[in-house]
Amino acid sequence: MSETQAMSKEVLAAILKGIDEGIHVVDLDGHTIFYNEIAAKHDGLNVSEVLGKSVLNVFPSLDEETSTLLKVIKTKKPIYNQLQSYVNVHGVQIETINTTLPILVNGKVAGAVEIAKDYSRLKLLSESLLDLQKKIKKPAKKTNNINNVQYTLDSLLTNNKEMQKIKNEAAKLAKSDSPILVFGESGCGKELFVQGIHHASSRNNGPFIAQNCAAIPESLLESILFGTAKGSYTGAVDRPGLFELADGGTLFLDEIHAMPIELQAKLLRVLEDGVVRRVGSPKSCQVNVRVIAAMNIHPGEALEKRKIRTDLFYRLNVLTFGLLPLRERVEDIEFLSMHFIKQFNRAFNKNVKGSDAEVNQFFKGYRWPGNVRELKHTIEYMMNVCEKDYLEEEDLPVMMKQQIQTHKKDVPARGLSLKTNLEGLEKELIENALKQTDGNIKRAAKLLDVPRQTLQYKLSKYKIRIHEDRDQRGKPLA
Repeated sequence: MSETQAMSKEVLAAILKGIDEGIHVVDLDGHTIFYNEIAAKHDGLNVSEVLGKSVLNVFPSLDEETSTLLKVIKTKKPIYNQLQSYVNVHGVQIETINTTLPILVNGKVAGAVEIAKDYSRLKLLSESLLDLQKKIKKPAKKTNNINNVQYTLDSLLTNNKEMQKIKNEAAKLAKSDSPILVFGESGCGKELFVQGIHHASSRNNGPFIAQNCAAIPESLLESILFGTAKGSYTGAVDRPGLFELADGGTLFLDEIHAMPIELQAKLLRVLEDGVVRRVGSPKSCQVNVRVIAAMNIHPGEALEKRKIRTDLFYRLNVLTFGLLPLRERVEDIEFLSMHFIKQFNRAFNKNVKGSDAEVNQFFKGYRWPGNVRELKHTIEYMMNVCEKDYLEEEDLPVMMKQQIQTHKKDVPARGLSLKTNLEGLEKELIENALKQTDGNIKRAAKLLDVPRQTLQYKLSKYKIRIHEDRDQRGKPLA
């Protein structure tokens, strides 16, 4: 081997070792020729225990059919995002999602490379969630139990007329079993609103199960939603999905636009006929579930960017609610601030009476990108640091204080008087118009969209002197 080839091999090995995913390379006989530290960490092994050894010896629970590496060598076809469960030489159960590719040299297979992501812990957490929800779903005597629902529609506090109208409409439509689509910015209270609909529905004694579609990897989301059948992949067991667990109740799918398009097609079929088939199972079962979906972007944007299937959108769009961002509910800012102050007074054993005028003024002008959630967290921070009877500017979080300081620098020297500032702006506009028309009053009045007599009055009021253009006889052109 030449010096250049040796150097290239070292560089390649260094790159593969630095990748934050498990890399496992085998030769044509299934013996490991490269195995990085991440892969070793996933498998609970040392690199030395794997290098140079046969895959089947290191992972005795696998065989030529179940090993993705050996299967790719045999079929010469790549395998993408394949769930794999196996036991390593130490008897530890490993769960990974693998992409396995054949290594071709001059058109012939020389081995295979596998890129593995370890989802053992995530799968364990997901299964724990399913087991917990399964316990919650166990039938009980009819009581006021609302199955994990903490909020009603009355919990959505507002003085805004539009939001009150939305709440009233939701209370009426809650009795229906039709799907619902809710959209609104993050932090504006979508889950609270959805829980309120469930509580007001005839399903309020049934389960309420919420799943954020962006929080689970694509390859696991299908099994989480629809369940798995034993043998559907290596190590798979019979396990119900969220649809089965939500039978007789409500399934809330948040951030549905993050769901893979292929999975959206399967969701549509369930919405159409109420039939669920577990992953890898030939059998189907009927479920009675009301689906409520939510997005933190406008449906029009989701359709335009193809984040949601058109047919699924129209199936969900039977009943639609758009929740307003906090900046469009200005009357709610001080109202909710006071509500949170009372809430944290009880939690922190304090007696803060409210927020002062400067804080209220800043709150009303702030855009609240995090909406009600951001307001609540801001009040919580201020309540922690406040040592007086009222929340003051000095109690604001650092970023908000910096924004106030920047704003103060930008405020004109004439202060905040509306009358003074409007007059200053009016004078500035008039002077600009006269400058553009070379002092021609008639044309300046047209630019300003006011009668000439009005402009004459303003010139006198603001003592603006002009030099009008004149014709050859010395008369003003205006």
